[in-house]
Amino acid sequence: MSESNSEMLRRDPRQAWIARNRLHPRHLEVLAELGTGGGQEAASEWLGPNGLIRRNPRTVGFIGPHGVKRIDRSGVQQGRVVAGAQASPAACKPLVEIEAPAFLVAVVPDMAGGRLTSHDRDLLGLARQLADADPDSRGAVLAVVFGGHKENGVGDAGIDRVLHFDDEAFAGFSPEARLGALAAVEQAWTPRHWLLPDSPLGGADLGRRLAARLGERPATGVWQLEADAGSPLGWCCTARGAANSLDIRRPLPRLALILAECAEPVSETRHAARLLALPEALPPQLARLEDLGQVAVDPAGVALSEAEFILSAGNGVRDWEGFHHAAEVLRATEGASRVAVDDGHMARDRQVGATGTWVSARVYVAVGISGAIQHLQGIQRCDKVVAINMDPGCDMIKRADLAVIGDSARVLEALVALVEQSREEKRHAA
Repeated sequence: MSESNSEMLRRDPRQAWIARNRLHPRHLEVLAELGTGGGQEAASEWLGPNGLIRRNPRTVGFIGPHGVKRIDRSGVQQGRVVAGAQASPAACKPLVEIEAPAFLVAVVPDMAGGRLTSHDRDLLGLARQLADADPDSRGAVLAVVFGGHKENGVGDAGIDRVLHFDDEAFAGFSPEARLGALAAVEQAWTPRHWLLPDSPLGGADLGRRLAARLGERPATGVWQLEADAGSPLGWCCTARGAANSLDIRRPLPRLALILAECAEPVSETRHAARLLALPEALPPQLARLEDLGQVAVDPAGVALSEAEFILSAGNGVRDWEGFHHAAEVLRATEGASRVAVDDGHMARDRQVGATGTWVSARVYVAVGISGAIQHLQGIQRCDKVVAINMDPGCDMIKRADLAVIGDSARVLEALVALVEQSREEKRHAA
C-alpha cells in the first residue's frame, strides 16, 4: 500500500496556476522548478497534473543570427536562456565593427526629446544603404548629435561613429552654433554624404543652412534612392515637388533632406557606435539669435494631430473626473476612443482612430481602451504606447510598449500622486 502511494503523482495547485499564468512574476521560476529536462529545456517544458509533458509554445525557438526568432519544434535548440531568463534580442544581434571605413555618411538626427524619432531611424536605415552598397569599400555612418540624449543603444539603429556636442551653446534653438559645428565636421572628415531629416523639428532648417554654407544644391523632400552608375555619386534620388503633387528624379547630391519612411530602419544588426572627437577645438561662434525657451501652452488647446503627449480614455474609464484631473496634472492632451465619444463623455474632435484623428504623439497613454482595429490604425505612428487595462489579453496590451494591468482609476491616482510628489521635491530643492 505504501509502495503504491509513493508512486502517486502529487501536485501543488498554486504552482500549476503560476505555470499557466505567463504574466505572474514567478512564472519562469516555477516553470524551472517543474521542468523535467533541466537546463535550457526546464523553462519550456514541465510535468502536467496528469503526468503528461506540457510545453510552453512561447518559449519554443531561438534567436537567429539576424535577431529574428526562429521556431524549432524538435527541441534541439531552445532559446538562449541565461540564469532562467531569455537573452534580449538586441544582445543576440551580430555586432558590426568597421575599423577603417572608406568614407563617411554623416547623419544629423532631430533627436526630439533626446531620443531617436521614427523619422531618425528611417533616415539611419537609408544611410546604411549608402554605406553598405559596396562590400569591398564599406563606409561608416557618423551621427552628429546636439544637446543631451537619452538613447542607450544607438548602435542598434545602425550608427558606427557618434560625435556628441553637449555644450550649453547647442541647447535649444541654436542654428548658428550647430552650423559652425557641422562646418568643422566637414573640414575634418569631408563626408561623402550629408543626410538630414526634412522635418519641422529642426532638420529642415539646419539642412538648408548647411547647404548654403557648403555651397551645395541640396535635394529636398527625398523619399527614394536608386543605384545609378551614371550619376556622380552612383545614386539617383526621387523627391517630392510641386506641393507633393510631382515626383522629381535627379542625381543624388552630397546633401539631401530626407522624408519619413524613406527606408526600413536597421533591425537585424547592431553597430559599434564609437565616440569621436574633433581634432581641433571649435572656433568661437557669434550668436545673433537668443533662445528664450518654449512658450507654455494649454494642452487642452493643442490639436490631437500635433500633440506630443496624449492621455486617451476608452470604455473602461468610470471615474471621468479623475481622468480629467490626471490629464491636467500630467499636462497631457486628452483623447478618446469612439465608444467614449459616442457615449457623450468626450467631444467628437477628441476621437482618435481611423474614423477620428490619426495621431503621431511621442507618448500615447491608452486608459481603458481595448484596441479596436480602427483605433490601432490611428496610433500606428506613435513612438511609445502605454496601456492601462484590466484585460491582459486585449489588443491594446499587445500593441503597447508598456502595459499596466489594473484598475484605471487607481493607477491614474497613484501616477498623479507620484508626479505631484516629484514636483514638490524639485520646488524644495530649488
